[in-house]
Amino acid sequence: MILVITPELIVPNETDLINQMFQEGLDLLHIRKPWLSHNEMREFITQIDEVFYPQLVLHTHYDLGKEFTISRFHFREIDRQEEMYKSFVKDNTISTSVHDIKTYNTLEKEWEYAFISPFFPSISKKGYGLDSTIKEEIKHRNNPDVKLIGLGGINQDNIREVFESESDGAALLGAIWESEEPLNVFKKCRNVLMS
Repeated sequence: MILVITPELIVPNETDLINQMFQEGLDLLHIRKPWLSHNEMREFITQIDEVFYPQLVLHTHYDLGKEFTISRFHFREIDRQEEMYKSFVKDNTISTSVHDIKTYNTLEKEWEYAFISPFFPSISKKGYGLDSTIKEEIKHRNNPDVKLIGLGGINQDNIREVFESESDGAALLGAIWESEEPLNVFKKCRNVLMS
């Protein structure tokens, strides 16, 4: 499973690129746009082909889920700790983020998957994850109910390692959006896994 997370700020032709990535086999898109107003988020979503709405995951403006028949919602670590997700468990698919395997192992089965980061040194946040031990920690995974998605510094050169580490998927962010050719980077990552 390959997921893409949007950049926080709007990128030129972003929704066109998103539609093209879906056409090339993108599994899920996480819309993480913390600075967008309610109306700006609505406008952003309308530019994505509605056939892909079931594959969209909202990080904010959860109420737009009803309007666009989106039933996937992501909750940050702090939101999980404050139990903001509770009213979304029924009839929806929820995901969250963790930064160590101990926390991941305690997640209940209501979570479909959790991002674990940083897997490699971050591409978009310079200096972040340089001394990460996530790859080693994954060996202590013992939660059979929640899928584990690697995040952080993943690109076409190392994506295979993510899956070889027993992760269930990989999330791409910096490799895609910091590239001059986001669609080609996505295709290369996908091709590595198909070969």
